[in-house]
Amino acid sequence: MGRMMNTQPIRTAFIGLGSQGAPMAERMLAAGFPLTVWARRPEALAPFVAQGALAAASLPELAAWADHVGICVVDDPGVAAICEQLLPAMRPGSLLAIHSTILPESCERLARRCEAAGIAFVDAPVSGGGGAAAAGSLTVMCGGTEDAFAQAKPVFEAFAGLLVHLGAAGAGQRAKIVNNSLMAANMGLAHAALAAAEALGIDRKAAAELIKGSSGRSFGFEVYARLLRPEAFEHGAALLRKDVALLRASLGVNGPGHVLDEAAADFLDAAVHRA
Repeated sequence: MGRMMNTQPIRTAFIGLGSQGAPMAERMLAAGFPLTVWARRPEALAPFVAQGALAAASLPELAAWADHVGICVVDDPGVAAICEQLLPAMRPGSLLAIHSTILPESCERLARRCEAAGIAFVDAPVSGGGGAAAAGSLTVMCGGTEDAFAQAKPVFEAFAGLLVHLGAAGAGQRAKIVNNSLMAANMGLAHAALAAAEALGIDRKAAAELIKGSSGRSFGFEVYARLLRPEAFEHGAALLRKDVALLRASLGVNGPGHVLDEAAADFLDAAVHRA
């Protein structure tokens, strides 16, 4: 049975049942937390209802029921649109968790709105992808008050392998965009390194195997080395481009993130087709 809140199981809800959000929600349900889900496409709810979740007809209905609401949609506009309907219906004492990767400043504004309404807030972007979510081994990077983190922790433990409280609201987002920008930069450097190896007459596959077992290796390199061509990473690169842009927006064009931005640029341009 899910962890208790005032002697009752924590009633959880989840919005954003994509490749990462869906297994997170499934882990919450498997851990025994009562779960309500909502999606723009009702057919997306069927697998969760089959596992025992409730399907909400609207966001306000979901919000009024839940003690803990998780959101895992793609971007700032998506989070904002959902929260406009969600927050007015959430009860004082409940908690809002943002698992999307968005601007830290957006989370700070949401935290202030939640505080005024007596709602706890945690920004909790995740790293690891759908596979780690399904295995319960996601890294969860949290920003919020100590009390809000403690309130969210029992639910987060359903899908987290590493759970870190990094500071006030927005801190989780800042950590996530630094992490993902470093990932993009490492893939950009891998792109350049293998191009250099080929230019020097070294077989690309042999060079990749060598580097994976040597001091130049990184997780980003290993991911890049598996690609037959940069375009094969188009979907992931589009998300990394978004996160690099969030870091640029937070630090400025010539801020410390500029080095990561430059290292990532050529690879991201090659991977993401522009109209």
